[in-house]
Amino acid sequence: MPEQDRIVPEIFVHDGVGALEFYKRAFGAVEQSRMMGPDGRKLLHGALEILGHKLVVCDEFSAAEGGTCRCPRTLGGTDARFILQVDDADAAVTRAVAAGARVLFPLQKMFWGGRYAKLVDPYGHEWGINEQVEQPTDAEEAEQARRYFSTRNKEVT
Repeated sequence: MPEQDRIVPEIFVHDGVGALEFYKRAFGAVEQSRMMGPDGRKLLHGALEILGHKLVVCDEFSAAEGGTCRCPRTLGGTDARFILQVDDADAAVTRAVAAGARVLFPLQKMFWGGRYAKLVDPYGHEWGINEQVEQPTDAEEAEQARRYFSTRNKEVT
């Protein structure tokens, strides 16, 4: 990692050790460190590097254990999505799905000039995979967005 990240996301899961292994298989994460709780069953802190950036993973802890954050399984969903900017979206999606991710939005060309897919991992976190293939001007992007959403609105009704 050339420079230390100044904002480091920390995500909570229902199986910290399993999540570390999944992120290594799915996104090529490199494990930097792992600290287990006193009983050796829960992950207190697992530091990963994905595409040169740090991500911390840990198990959810109950309020009685001092925990204040909840994992998607407890919440029934997630409130964040991580977007990976990649050079080969096809390969990235294929790898993540083979590791156990599920496609929510299939890979396709989008109005902002990217090839984009949306996935959910086995721990309930959403991931966007984006390969930027074009750099449209603001006006081109606005027009392409208008056409995209007008077509989608017709499909919904």
